[in-house]
Amino acid sequence: MDDLLSEFLTETSENLSVLDVELVRLEQNPNNPELLSNIFRLVHTIKGTCGFLGLPRLEHVAHASENVLGKFRDGELSVSPQAVSAILESLDTIKLILSVLESTEAEPPGDDSGLIARLNAIAEGRDAPAAAPAPTPAPVAPPAPVVVAA
Repeated sequence: MDDLLSEFLTETSENLSVLDVELVRLEQNPNNPELLSNIFRLVHTIKGTCGFLGLPRLEHVAHASENVLGKFRDGELSVSPQAVSAILESLDTIKLILSVLESTEAEPPGDDSGLIARLNAIAEGRDAPAAAPAPTPAPVAPPAPVVVAA
């Protein structure tokens, strides 16, 4: 195996382990700018190295996640469970591609367009959950009159 690829696989696996923990922390503390910057940096590093090594499938998935994380970091989007779930799904996809890459030294074929489209929609604010209005209590119907037979 090529030394660059081997080093990439090792570094990316380590970064993904850190990302798993950091994303859980992000759900608990979505307004932590330091945490958001660290998560963004890790995904950015994965994306950049994929481009350098000529791994387009990995690069596209990482890029779509990076776009969402960048919007979080810049305050343009609020962290939502839906968005974090999509990012976690992208990390699972990256792990799957990496496992094949490690055994075959080539990216597996696959179509990630659905995941990428969801991430892009979230980044564009199209799938970001709107703030729910305060619930309005349902009107209470008066009780039905009780008729007693004489």
